[in-house]
Amino acid sequence: MPIATKIAGHISKSSWIRKMFEEGERLRQVHGAENVYDFTLGNPDTEPPREFQEEFARLATNPIPGMHRYMNNAGYQETRAAVAEVLAEASGLPVEAGHVVMTCGAGGALNVVLKTILNPGEEVIILTPYFVEYKFYIDNHGGVPKEVWTNRETFQLNIPAIEAAITNKTRAVIICSPNNPTGVIYPEESLKELGEMLARAERRYDRQIYVISDEPYARIAFDGKHVPNIFRYVESSVIVTSHSKDLALPGERIGYLAVNPSARGVEQFVEGAVFSNRVLGYVNAPALMQRLVTKLQRASVDIGEYQSKRDLLYDRLTAMGFEMVRPDGAFYLFPKSPLTDDVEFVKMAQKHRILLVPGAGFGAPGFFRIAYCVDRGMIERSLPAWQQLARETGLGG
Repeated sequence: MPIATKIAGHISKSSWIRKMFEEGERLRQVHGAENVYDFTLGNPDTEPPREFQEEFARLATNPIPGMHRYMNNAGYQETRAAVAEVLAEASGLPVEAGHVVMTCGAGGALNVVLKTILNPGEEVIILTPYFVEYKFYIDNHGGVPKEVWTNRETFQLNIPAIEAAITNKTRAVIICSPNNPTGVIYPEESLKELGEMLARAERRYDRQIYVISDEPYARIAFDGKHVPNIFRYVESSVIVTSHSKDLALPGERIGYLAVNPSARGVEQFVEGAVFSNRVLGYVNAPALMQRLVTKLQRASVDIGEYQSKRDLLYDRLTAMGFEMVRPDGAFYLFPKSPLTDDVEFVKMAQKHRILLVPGAGFGAPGFFRIAYCVDRGMIERSLPAWQQLARETGLGG
């Protein structure tokens, strides 16, 4: 075999999201792009905000000498300071540049954190439904993923289930709020309860247990809701995020990790993260993107546009009989599959040229994911096909 056995096995189990995206490419060639309704990939169709374009133009016409050279592996001091300022305001804690490491997106940040903290065989709790790449990231660094279901009706944290899953090998819990794929936001009272439970567990097992808060959607919150800052509630906490969603820059791979300044051993953690950023081959986050996002830590794409698309799809699909939790943020819906077999349902949807991702791809058979970060016109064109699909599966339509 020309590749490693483990990688061959991972490929066979790899992301349904990408598989369905590739199927979309095939269908577009057959039927034309305007006749295919692709809801598979969280790839924002919106453009970066005006502030980004202005800063991009300014740097292009007035380049800073040496702006494309290496810098400290943690990133530019002024960029880290800008990130820290916003986090300090949100948390009420003295977050400083030294608590921030700029990374190649949230995926890069997660890998850096996991390499920094994991010993071989240690466990990382992931909450179902989960972003499937978490498992591969954990495996990258010798860890063992341990799945724990959220509340199956609300997708909110199930604290007793998390507590029951903790052992003397538990090293971290990964949370994502607003969640991919459900769109729920974990409220303050749940995060407070999580922090109190983990403090008990740390005393019981005499070991530090981190909460890694994956937050690329943290600024995409609807109906006046906000995403509580994890630093307020969990001492041993790390935020990992990117500007892929809030600034619509997924291809630029720019993000950061930030550690709670109250965490035990914070200086050693940062030292380990900077080292890991280098030896994983990232070396540093992209220099130009660091320069660009420095002044954009309070900027965002138009959240109202996403909320409008959520309302359109949620209202129309629930009227057809689809059941789902109303999302608080992000840009996903996660309805129950009308068929017991969610993979079979997704295949049925393809016959109507609707491309979806089965819940099995998120560890949650019986559901499916809709990414509505797409052109509103496509959503509107897809509605008759959704009605046909609803009737075919026994819903009202």
